[in-house]
Amino acid sequence: MATTVRVPRSVRRIVAVLVVAAIVEFFVLPQLATARGSAETLRDVSAWLLGFGVALEAAALVAYFQLTRSLLPGATRPSFLRMARIELSTLALSHVVPGGPGPAGALGYRLLTEAGVRPADATFALATQGLGSAVVLNVIFWLALVVSLPARGIQPLYTTAAVLGVALFGLFAVLVLGLTRAEGRTAGTLCRVARRLPLIDAAKVEGGVHRVAARLRDLAAHPRLLVRAVGWAAANWLLDAASLWVFLAAFGHQTSIDALLVAYCLANVLGALPVTPGGLGIIEGVLTPTLIGFGVPGGTAVLGVVAWRLVNFWVPIPAGGVAYLSLRLGPGEKRGRRAKELEQVVEEARRRAQER
Repeated sequence: MATTVRVPRSVRRIVAVLVVAAIVEFFVLPQLATARGSAETLRDVSAWLLGFGVALEAAALVAYFQLTRSLLPGATRPSFLRMARIELSTLALSHVVPGGPGPAGALGYRLLTEAGVRPADATFALATQGLGSAVVLNVIFWLALVVSLPARGIQPLYTTAAVLGVALFGLFAVLVLGLTRAEGRTAGTLCRVARRLPLIDAAKVEGGVHRVAARLRDLAAHPRLLVRAVGWAAANWLLDAASLWVFLAAFGHQTSIDALLVAYCLANVLGALPVTPGGLGIIEGVLTPTLIGFGVPGGTAVLGVVAWRLVNFWVPIPAGGVAYLSLRLGPGEKRGRRAKELEQVVEEARRRAQER
């Protein structure tokens, strides 16, 4: 008798939302663009520029992978190929689950620790990657605003994004200062919070806080490592923005750099709000009219943004699924489990020796 596989309702809803979003993005919006007399834009598209845009997006992903690797200690740092599969897996999850950064961070933590990275190092790398990358994005946004405002004036969306950026900077500064200047007080505060939460071990939280603080001090003591991490974060954003510029050029319009960066950073700052997976709909909804406001023809803006989002948002979903399966089923996963089991045995033996 054949068995029936029941798909959870939450999964069905996520798939349905993604299918509807894909239909709107790839069929409805381009039709609206061509209906406004932009059919020539599709006919004259440059294939080699489209290919170059895809290559720039791939380079942006490489910079993203290297950002996380640069924040991990060399002794336990995964290979580039394994790091790429881990990051693609987490990126795919963040693109399909509402509030994606939370579940994606949990998945990244599990995959990194299974690869042999110490829990505190994995926590530090993932937290620094997320906050640090967002801080770098806001710096790029503010620099673009400084160049753009004298000629283009202040827009309401600029103010909203700038306020979000200030809040993010404040959170980042409080965390860094708390962990480096008042480590004991910060650890005590977090432990008191942890005791009120179910399934949280306050002792482990305290130990993790001290290890993360030690990693922050190590990072401050090695400015080259800090510069390298900032460089990879900046490369990730700038290569992604360059990919968008090339896609717009492929459809016939070369956008000014300052206008492109303002529109790009504005869309990504607002898209970081945990409303839709990966900023789906928000990034397109902010980026397209902002580009049109900067003089990009409507049809070109729609088609360029849709083509860019195809490789920026949609392609990592199936690629991440394949990457996750390779981590679960590949021989490296078995070796990783054996290494983790051995580490647990060593830790247990050490604990028992201390008790004696």
